[in-house]
Amino acid sequence: MAHWDVVPPPFGIYVHVPFCAARCGYCDFNTYTASELQGSGASPDGWLTAVRQELALAAATVGPRAVDTVFVGGGTPSLLGAERLGEVLGAVRETFGLAPGAEVTTESNPESTSPEFFAGLVDAGFTRVSLGMQSAAQHVLAVLDRRHTPGRAAAAAKEARAAGLAHVNLDLIYSTPGETDDDLRSSLDAVLDAGVDHVSAYALIVEDGTALARKVARGELPAPDDDVAAARYEMIDDRLSAAGLGWYEVSNWAASSEAACRHNLGYWLDGDWWGLGPGAHSHLAGSRWWNVKHPARYAARLAEGASPEAGREQLTLDEQHTERVMLRLRLASGLPLDLLDAAGRAAAEQAQADGLLEPADGRAVLTRRGRLLADGVVHALLAGAPV
Repeated sequence: MAHWDVVPPPFGIYVHVPFCAARCGYCDFNTYTASELQGSGASPDGWLTAVRQELALAAATVGPRAVDTVFVGGGTPSLLGAERLGEVLGAVRETFGLAPGAEVTTESNPESTSPEFFAGLVDAGFTRVSLGMQSAAQHVLAVLDRRHTPGRAAAAAKEARAAGLAHVNLDLIYSTPGETDDDLRSSLDAVLDAGVDHVSAYALIVEDGTALARKVARGELPAPDDDVAAARYEMIDDRLSAAGLGWYEVSNWAASSEAACRHNLGYWLDGDWWGLGPGAHSHLAGSRWWNVKHPARYAARLAEGASPEAGREQLTLDEQHTERVMLRLRLASGLPLDLLDAAGRAAAEQAQADGLLEPADGRAVLTRRGRLLADGVVHALLAGAPV
C-alpha cells in the first residue's frame, strides 16, 4: 500500500446527512428522525440548499483545489435517494472539480436501497458504497435496533456490485450482547458470499446517552466483554485474511490497495478535508473546526450569510505529533520510527521484544496482538515507557 505521508496530502469533502428513519439504540451520531425535526422547519431540501451555500464558503476559503475524495455519511444518506445524492455530488463537482480518479463514497442503509438506487449512484458518478450490515443474526439486529432483515445487507451488496459500483464495503459490529461465535461465523459467511472487496468491523461500544446504555445501566443487557471482543476480532481477521482481504487499518480490511477507503486514509494520514452539513468537522493545515449540530440552525446560519461554525481549535505541534503517532500506528503501512524521540524508539524496541510490534523498512507495524492493545502501544511510544 502506498505511503501517503510522503506525498502532498489529499483533499477530501465530507458531507453529513443528518436524517434517519429511526434511531438505532447504540447510535450517538448527530442524526434526527422526522418526528424529532417536526416543527423545526428542517427538511432535506433545506439541507441541500444550505450545503450548497457552505460549499461556496469552502471554495472562498480554500481557493482552487480539486477534490480527491468525497464521502457522504450520516445518518442515512440513502434516504435522500440517488437523484438528490447526485445533486450533492454535482454541487461538489461544480464548485471545486474532482481530481482524476476521485473516490466518491456514500453510506447506505440496506433497507433504503434497490437495484435502481445503485444504478442511479453509478450514473451520478459514485464509485463506492458502504452498507451498514452489522450482523446476519436477527436477534443481534434486534438488540442493536436495526430494522433490516438479516439477509438484506448482503443482497444489497450484490445489487451494488451488479450495478457497476467499483468498490463495496460491508460494516460489521461484533461482541453485541447475546451474539455467539456461531452468529459471527454466519455474518462472516454472508459477507464473503456477497463478494465485497472491503469490510469494516468494529467492537460494540456502549455510548453514554444512548438507548443501549440505558438498557445496560438497568441490567436489561450485559455490557460487552473485552475478552470476548478480542477473540471475535481474531476470528474476523482469520476469516477475512484467508479470503484474501488484508487488514490495512486496525478495523478495516480490503482485497487490494485500490479497494482501501482513500477518504478515510486521508483522515489517518494528515489530509485536509472540509466537512459540510450539521455537526460536520473540518481540518485544514492543523486547524480544526466543527459546525452547529441542529439542521435548522445550520440552515438558518447559512441563509443569513453567516458561517455555520460552532467552534475551532488550532492544534499545537505537540498535539499534531500525538495524533500522527496515534493514527499512523493503526495502519498496516506502519509508523515511521523517525517520528519518535530516543525514548519512543527504545519503547518501540521493547514493544517489538514483547511481540506487539514488528519492524518494516524503518517503520513499526502492529502485530495482531499489538492491534488488540493498540492504545497501550501508542501510550508507551509517546511516553517512552513499557506497554
